[in-house]
Amino acid sequence: MSSERLIYLPLGGAGEIGMNAYVYGYGKPGQERLILVDLGVTFPDMDTTPGVDLIHADISWLRERADRLGAVFVTHAHEDHVGAVAHCYEALGAPVFARAFTANIARRKMEEHGYPEDAVHTASAWPEQISVGPFKVGFLPVSHSIPESAALVIDTPEGRIVHTGDFKLDENPIVGEPFDPNLWAEVAKSGVKALVCDSTNVFSPHAGRSESEVGPEITRLVEEASGMVVATTFASNVARVKTLAEAGERAGRSVVLLGRAMRRMIEAATETGILTSFPRVVSAEEAVDMPRQNLMLIVTGSQGERRAASAQLARGKYRGLELKEGDLFLFSSKTIPGNERGVIFIMNQLSEKGVDVVDDSAGLYHVSGHANRPDLEKVHGLVDPQMIIPMHGEHRHLREHAKLAEAGGRTGILAVNGTMLDLTGNAPRVVDYVETGRTYLDGTVKVGALDGVVRDRIRMALNGHVTVTVILDEEDEPLGEPWCDTMGLSEIGSSRAALVEVLEEDLNQFLMRADAKTLRDDDKLEEAIRRIVRQTAKTEIGKKPEVTTVISRMK
Repeated sequence: MSSERLIYLPLGGAGEIGMNAYVYGYGKPGQERLILVDLGVTFPDMDTTPGVDLIHADISWLRERADRLGAVFVTHAHEDHVGAVAHCYEALGAPVFARAFTANIARRKMEEHGYPEDAVHTASAWPEQISVGPFKVGFLPVSHSIPESAALVIDTPEGRIVHTGDFKLDENPIVGEPFDPNLWAEVAKSGVKALVCDSTNVFSPHAGRSESEVGPEITRLVEEASGMVVATTFASNVARVKTLAEAGERAGRSVVLLGRAMRRMIEAATETGILTSFPRVVSAEEAVDMPRQNLMLIVTGSQGERRAASAQLARGKYRGLELKEGDLFLFSSKTIPGNERGVIFIMNQLSEKGVDVVDDSAGLYHVSGHANRPDLEKVHGLVDPQMIIPMHGEHRHLREHAKLAEAGGRTGILAVNGTMLDLTGNAPRVVDYVETGRTYLDGTVKVGALDGVVRDRIRMALNGHVTVTVILDEEDEPLGEPWCDTMGLSEIGSSRAALVEVLEEDLNQFLMRADAKTLRDDDKLEEAIRRIVRQTAKTEIGKKPEVTTVISRMK
């Protein structure tokens, strides 16, 4: 029996949708040579991660083994797959490989963070393979909602792995390569040990639709509109942006792209030769002087982002352009779970302006970029792997996908973040559990999920904050009365007196009664003050605020 083993270890993306990071390794246990597939981010929300800028997987396990990491392979340019490449480059130091469009986006990220662009290498499509230690990795074209997406064909001494990345079965995707079943069959012909597969739409019972199906519906909608038309979609969905622009052009409208991400994606697609034609666009400055019924704006902010163009247009003017009664606003996108509140808020703001809002509730103006249940079954049959490992999904998605694999007569195994699988031999088995979690980019620093920074911020948001200042003289006696500053709390409590005055009175009474031992001990004094403030506030306003105590001693 060989002493080497083949391992699979998800650090992010298995048990959630976002911040994908999947490790493969081969070698003697504890000495495996490693590669990483994808290194993405997820986005914060005000309820659970207030003030945080971005979130990526905790890569501590990988950072400690960075000398064994040969390369990072990025399947496509969505933020949940490429967004953390620059943030983690210093810690990992490994070269990054991606196809041209994705490499273009990755290099821009590297440049923004002051890292060398030549750390990102452009890879050609299959059958070219890149040798890294015991692995040979090739980029197998797939269709998705962003150009030049790829599955990875990972050849190892233990057999071939196909890591699908995000994909759909679209044979007419408008922009980018179609799904080619013959090519996939050819790749699978020699045998596939493991299919590590996208699980996002495993609960969708109908076969997925092609990107080409939405064009006629969007064109019809734009042609029938009488006022200005604004449409939003994911900036990375270059095919959809092109479809929207062409619909505007057919309707005789001038096309305006608003939002930095929108312009950056179109520039990248043009620079890498993916977009060979795109309707002429005009600047916002030019558009201001044009008749509004002749304009088609394509804007960022389909997920309700507060600073994106959609939100700013909903609030008022954006770069001199303003929506008015009778205009049309199209959401050519799906709302990602968790973003509903922000999107609905924008929709209501638009409605208050008299704007007609159209979304995709009827299924006319958007198609998913992920394979639905029948599509997954088709790929299972096409690849016919020895085992299927679901990834890219919440726990319920992974579990259902594993069941789907078993129903098809194949081995399915559920491996959430931190689960190390040994794929050597004929049956996958769990051999270790690795500590995983999240790293928050908070301003310019990174903090761990267990560091307490975000937890304290949430507590302050929920309960408010009181700062208490106490001065003690050389004899450890109170010098004057304590005073309080409050933030995020009601000014008047149930006693109808000012909350600050009630707090200061109760604290003063305590200090007058406190024994010498307590007054000499900062820790005991702080604990007592905290308890009194929280008790008094609870009585007065029904809240137990966070408390900071400042003790100054005259020496």
